Amino acid sequence: MTYIKFINKLWIVISCMFLHMFAVGANAQLSVGATAPMFTTSAALAGQTFKFSLSEALVKGPAVVYFYPKAFTTGCTIEANLFAEASDKFARLHTTVVGVSADDIDTLLKFSTGPCGGKFAVASDQDLKIIQAYRAALKVRPDMADRISYVITPDRKILSVISSANPDQHVNQSLQAIKAWGDRSIKN
Repeated sequence: MTYIKFINKLWIVISCMFLHMFAVGANAQLSVGATAPMFTTSAALAGQTFKFSLSEALVKGPAVVYFYPKAFTTGCTIEANLFAEASDKFARLHTTVVGVSADDIDTLLKFSTGPCGGKFAVASDQDLKIIQAYRAALKVRPDMADRISYVITPDRKILSVISSANPDQHVNQSLQAIKAWGDRSIKN
């Protein structure tokens, strides 16, 4: 990697962290136990478009709806790679993963085959209705999503909320929440 490319990537990471510091605070997010808003929207999976329906996904088991600012930026690419690497773990837990951003579907078609590795869907929310319903907009850039993940149970309740500028935390914390929920479900 050339020095210029390194500096550009570093600038992007610092910019994303700066934006996150001014993001909507934790109190503005949906709360654990709240009913998750249902949605259907255009999505891409492995370079193919389809209509993603959260209510249909929840019939199969829990879901992770993770919001991210912009496809192909450094942090969002890292996060997508991590979700792709963990896709078998989510599958064993009967969990659907979907990423949501304000990117257009053409961009997401490419993102779904690149950083997502064709392992999970990425959904387009250009009209920002889903981002607004989940209170996931960046405060200083309300036309973009913040980095926030919601773990949702089949009864449409929010089990866990992960809000961190660090893309490394979302996958592991989502998996931990789903495993703990599954352990409680088995005992009950």
